[in-house]
Amino acid sequence: MTPLVRLEGVWVEKGKMKVLQDISLEVERGEFVVVVGPTGAGKSTLLRVLHLDERPTRGMVTIEGREAKFSGKEVPLWRRRVGMIFQDFKLLPDRDVLENVAFALYVTGVRGGKAKRKALDALTSVGMAHRRHDMPYTLSGGEQQRVAIARALAHEPELLLADEPTGNLDREAAEEVLELLEEVHRRGTAIVLATHMWELAGRWAFRRIWLEEGKIVRQERSPAGE
Repeated sequence: MTPLVRLEGVWVEKGKMKVLQDISLEVERGEFVVVVGPTGAGKSTLLRVLHLDERPTRGMVTIEGREAKFSGKEVPLWRRRVGMIFQDFKLLPDRDVLENVAFALYVTGVRGGKAKRKALDALTSVGMAHRRHDMPYTLSGGEQQRVAIARALAHEPELLLADEPTGNLDREAAEEVLELLEEVHRRGTAIVLATHMWELAGRWAFRRIWLEEGKIVRQERSPAGE
């Protein structure tokens, strides 16, 4: 089966700094992958490459077997199939919860009542529909991350990229967010989660990738993913 997205010999260089070095990996449909590594290992850059935000210096990115061009209509079309979650939530402070989620649909061309309905459905799926008229600053960190996940899920992506989604949360809130991501995965969404928390690699991933200094130093598959 052709993978959803594949990186082949990808390098990302910033001046003399080699941020990613000869990265080759595949993400299959419905897979759960955790990329683990310390700060500065290149995890965020790897996710940006998968999102077509970062053009590799060398190497190739293919989507369903076709080379990604990082230009023209291909980039926005791909991003409509990908959701992105960040460590710092990136919620709009001047819009309520429902409008924050709906905004992700507005930018893809969904308008009016349809956007609001889809946004409410996404909030319901993460247990936040009851806070839809509240402003982000009234929410806890865990609640803000749930809203951010709803925003990423609103357009029903095939692939969800999560960049340190538990980094600003306490242990209890982090566990809740991870359980939510596991539920999203069970519904069929592929997930690539980047984290510095080594203990998460064994617990949540079907496949684990260890990244150090921009290089993949180890990969393994957990029994759950076999």
